[in-house]
Amino acid sequence: MTLVSTIPQAVLPSPSTAVWQLGPLPLRAYALCIIAGIAVACVVTERRLRQRGVAPGAVLDIAVWAVPTGIIGARIYHVITSPEKYFGAGGEPLKAFAIWEGGLGIWGAVAGGALGAWLAARQLGIPFAVVADALAPGLPLAQAVGRVGNWFNNELYGGLTTLPWGLQVHDMDPRNPGHAKVVDGEPVLLPGLYHPAFLYEALWNVGVAALVLVLDRRLRLGRGRAFALYVMGYTAGRFWIELMRTDEANHILGLRLNVWTAALVFVGALVYFLRVRGPREYLVPLGGPAPAPVPTTGGDVSQVDLSEREAGARAAAPAGYRVVSEEQFRAYEETGAVPDDPTATGDADGGAAGPDGAGDEAAGATGSRAADRES
Repeated sequence: MTLVSTIPQAVLPSPSTAVWQLGPLPLRAYALCIIAGIAVACVVTERRLRQRGVAPGAVLDIAVWAVPTGIIGARIYHVITSPEKYFGAGGEPLKAFAIWEGGLGIWGAVAGGALGAWLAARQLGIPFAVVADALAPGLPLAQAVGRVGNWFNNELYGGLTTLPWGLQVHDMDPRNPGHAKVVDGEPVLLPGLYHPAFLYEALWNVGVAALVLVLDRRLRLGRGRAFALYVMGYTAGRFWIELMRTDEANHILGLRLNVWTAALVFVGALVYFLRVRGPREYLVPLGGPAPAPVPTTGGDVSQVDLSEREAGARAAAPAGYRVVSEEQFRAYEETGAVPDDPTATGDADGGAAGPDGAGDEAAGATGSRAADRES
């Protein structure tokens, strides 16, 4: 007998039910957690977009595109990387559509969501890099909330452990999804306690969100570098968390597929973060209402009728945006005067030019909404 075996061990319980019936409507914990995570990401992203000059409510227009494409991409990735569950011997092809039972790959979610966000950004006339940087801290927070759904589903746990936070795991009934097997009226538990890998990832994601917020504030990151920082932080954690997971997965050279994916994506994000340079982009609207000037006498900003400005912004969304420097943006906030077009003056400080032509691409994107209308 060892000393460890004589120490009373705490236990993290798991729910034995992950779905409840509200009349004919099933309420699934996994789906509710995904929805809650999306709401958290939208709130954070909306605030950050507003700070960069984007009109109120733009995040909802982006979410209309990004959320469905993200879910589709997540499911496609899961099905492609685990085809035997659906198309192998004894597989059920129709189960490939049962996303409420779990099985959403984050890699596919980010790729699909990025495609949807890019399409929405083009419609709104917002440079895609601005959208990505605004989303950077909100996305890991959304992932952290979503991981609670894995707890309800009794999935994504690691190997056996004697640590004080060992997790009880129920033996879930495949014939009654969302419910544990029951013997003599009691839900069946798997023997032993397990590493709560989903909880490790959730806590790691909260830390990644904090890291992005702190470094973004200090370094004034722009041109997609805040999003690249999120990707590096997330994949670094996902690498070691994948190594401790024990659920079924495809392997390449003895390692889980997601371990290789995390390593490759980390390298790509690191290269992007190191190579891309340039100031943070700010936006001023084109063809929309200008902000009311801040009074220069009687100096109380609280005298500005914010409710009127908010109503006007919602009533007339901008036709597009112009990329400007932070100094120009602060001046615009105070005076309401739109800065001169930097592409017409050749002024590099206006944010239209940058290394490797990145600024020219961003500047060209700002007028895309009007161009799309004409076409």
